[in-house]
Amino acid sequence: MAYEDEHFVDSTRMVWNYSLFLDEDISRFQAGTMFDAYEKFGNHHRVVLKTPGFYFAVWAPNATAVSVIGEFNGWKKELHPLFVRLDHSGIWEGFIPNIPKGTLYKYHISGFEGVETVKADPYARYAELRPGTASVTWQFEKDWQDGDWMAHRKKHNSLHAPWSVYEVHLASWMRPEKQNEGRYNSYIQLAEKLVPYVKAMGFTHVEFMPVMEYPYDGSWGYQGAGYFAATSRFGLPEELMYLIETLHQNGIGVILDWVPSHFPADAHGLYKFDGTHTYEYADMRKGYHPDWNSYIFNYNRAEVRSFLVSSAHFWLKYYHVDGLRVDAVSSMIRLDFSRAEGEWEPNELGGHENLEAISFLQTLNEIIYREFPDVQTIAEEASDRPGITAPVKKDGLGFGMKWMMGWMHDTFKYFKLDAGKRLLAQDVFSFSIMYAFDERFMLPLSHDEVVHGKSPMIYKMPGNEWEKFANLRLLYSCMYTHPGAKLLFMGNEFGQTSEWNYQSELDWELLQYDCHNLLQECVRDLNHIYAHEPALYEHQFEPKGFEWVALDHRYEGVMAYKRKGRHRADDLLIVINVSNKNYHDWAMQVKGKLHWKEIFNSNHTKYWGTGECLNEHIAINYIDRKKKICEIILNIPAFTAMIFR
Repeated sequence: MAYEDEHFVDSTRMVWNYSLFLDEDISRFQAGTMFDAYEKFGNHHRVVLKTPGFYFAVWAPNATAVSVIGEFNGWKKELHPLFVRLDHSGIWEGFIPNIPKGTLYKYHISGFEGVETVKADPYARYAELRPGTASVTWQFEKDWQDGDWMAHRKKHNSLHAPWSVYEVHLASWMRPEKQNEGRYNSYIQLAEKLVPYVKAMGFTHVEFMPVMEYPYDGSWGYQGAGYFAATSRFGLPEELMYLIETLHQNGIGVILDWVPSHFPADAHGLYKFDGTHTYEYADMRKGYHPDWNSYIFNYNRAEVRSFLVSSAHFWLKYYHVDGLRVDAVSSMIRLDFSRAEGEWEPNELGGHENLEAISFLQTLNEIIYREFPDVQTIAEEASDRPGITAPVKKDGLGFGMKWMMGWMHDTFKYFKLDAGKRLLAQDVFSFSIMYAFDERFMLPLSHDEVVHGKSPMIYKMPGNEWEKFANLRLLYSCMYTHPGAKLLFMGNEFGQTSEWNYQSELDWELLQYDCHNLLQECVRDLNHIYAHEPALYEHQFEPKGFEWVALDHRYEGVMAYKRKGRHRADDLLIVINVSNKNYHDWAMQVKGKLHWKEIFNSNHTKYWGTGECLNEHIAINYIDRKKKICEIILNIPAFTAMIFR
């Protein structure tokens, strides 16, 4: 409708002084404990005096005037000014009649010292497709069909359940088959293609790299501008809900990457929202992130804490997600993160910890686990600070799990070595068990390890082509039998031969070659073994779930350990050979069972192994039947892991 239409203009050139806020809402918002601020802030469809329209509310404490501008009023700041609350909360609000769902809008803010800014709505639930930057009036219309999953997900998301996570960047997992289908697969197309693949591969969960709205594709979503808006790159908010619903219907949990650590300086975003440092620290020693050219949230400001806690709560409530992987926790809790001496200021106790960020994370986890006891929060955290997964009441941060970055670095360091050098570096391999139970760890082979010159997984391995694939199968086998949850980035499962590129899809054509196709089969089988063998997950975060059996053959490259569940009958024996030699008739003494059967051998021909040294029939010499001690005679192939039940 043309803006000049008299009826259209007359019906919208007004803002009604209407509010959704109660006094207790303001109190919670200003205390930093308002976890449902999205129910009041942003845009909300309402019918006031029998007139439909949208209510708007925005926090701009240093503004002198705020108005809603959009396509409905020709982007004119004079037509729809909001009212400022008289309680000094800094909240501007108002109801504008006759605005339909799907209308583009922004806030025009006259701020500190006359600075004028035009900003997207921080609480908007939908955003204009980039390169546009406007917010969109929206109300969810979704009838969820995942009731069975939601009713039983406490079991699936338990810390005593298997967690095999497939990390996915939605834009580059797979591109549309036909160019006229669009640049990316939509949420709907991903439900048709991604879900069957994840289910067939046996992953228990997926983790989506950030799907919260972000301006620049090259940030992979980690420079976000919409903390409540699903990116419109792949479709409507309800279509992301449909993708999550479809995953749930197929027994797959969903984790979202969430970034409460920093945000970009894009003009329409949070930076200097009302002309001052509204969301970020004003002191750039705390407020600027040198690594990512972005700005750090002011965790000391209660309203910012309410904003962030509400964002986390929002995705768990409205999108039914099963967990949040919290990005860059190390950078949040360290004042000296990526800063030289003199570039940071110690805290009030003289230390380098950001006490405000630590308090925020503790509050965040307390609220999440109180409101959603059947989900998990996972910290990407690489510092040596203890207690990341300890309860808040014990001075911990309260996360459910933490990425085991030390395991990842040591594993790569070890597996990159030639076979001969590994024999002298066994401690590098075994060291992770020394601290494996200090936290509840998730073992990550993530996107960060296959970009920026770090090489794809297959080329981290030494040797000729066969040896590279044998070593990678061995590495994955060690990962799946190591204590802790697992995470594998897309493409790792079939030996992607190029570094991950967010601008293209994975090299799916590699699956025509046996070495890649059968590596994928190996990962599929490891997923199913992990999910169906209780010894691999029931005590995955506890010392009683692991026992070394043989660690004194470093010069042969052979190691053995047990994974143990609640019932001794479920115990598994894992034997690995990191050398390039085959061993026949290797005698190994084992306690606890008198009968053993090989259920996995990474050198099997079905995984592109040689098929040598399999153990179809295991010779057993009984040493002490009463004490259940026996000696088993094994064939142990080179660069191989074997699992015995």
